[in-house]
Amino acid sequence: MGYQGVLTKMETEFTSPIQYYLVFEIDFIHMNQLLDKNLRIKFIKHQCLNCKLDRPIYRQGFCRTCFFEIPQAAEWIMKPELSTAHLDKEDRDLEYEKKVQLQPHVVYLANSSNVKVGVTRKSQVPTRWIDQGAHEAIEIVEVPNRYLAGITEVALKGHVSDKTNWRTMLKNEIVDQDLVEWRNKLKEYIPDEAKEYYIETNNETNLEFPVLSYPEKPKSLNLDKTPEFAGILKGIKGQYLIFEDDTVFNIRANEGYVIELKVIS
Repeated sequence: MGYQGVLTKMETEFTSPIQYYLVFEIDFIHMNQLLDKNLRIKFIKHQCLNCKLDRPIYRQGFCRTCFFEIPQAAEWIMKPELSTAHLDKEDRDLEYEKKVQLQPHVVYLANSSNVKVGVTRKSQVPTRWIDQGAHEAIEIVEVPNRYLAGITEVALKGHVSDKTNWRTMLKNEIVDQDLVEWRNKLKEYIPDEAKEYYIETNNETNLEFPVLSYPEKPKSLNLDKTPEFAGILKGIKGQYLIFEDDTVFNIRANEGYVIELKVIS
């Protein structure tokens, strides 16, 4: 059984455990059903997610030209505090920026390898937490635009991490934290503009991932260096496929790569 298509981040369904789907142009694969199966991944070519051309992928699934031109890859995507749509000020495409930036956003705490602060659109909860491999998370503020979320994240970064250690996350070397306690402790550092949006009555959300065994020394599969790989799938966490030989494959980091996925046995 074989499938071929361009990689985009796996779609997820928030159940226990989380359900994962690899979606291609004319097909989709329920990845949970492939646990304990021997899979072969073969690199075919690149395909920029914007222009669709076979050009080397630069970042976020886009070729270099598209990355520096399209609004979906602007700097405010990674740095929400740079958002300007609330000022009616264009970066690359004001219509797109208003659509994305001027909607409810959440600043949250998630525990994937350690407690970290992050930002996401409200519509992306809990998808964002799933993609990060967080086993628990909680919202701190819900604000009406991306800018307010961004400046809140910047203020909190001085007191809590904003990074995930992917190896620790994949090895499942995690310690449960009281995120309600963390949220209450960080309240005083929320900027004045966002204080009224503080959430003080919610509980943490817990997430369970479909993993049969965790890697001891995860090593990342790089399709540019290793265009063909075969292994037994033992788990899925975040946007990573985990194989029996400790190889891990980050679907999100390989967006724009056209692959053939074959179930060998």
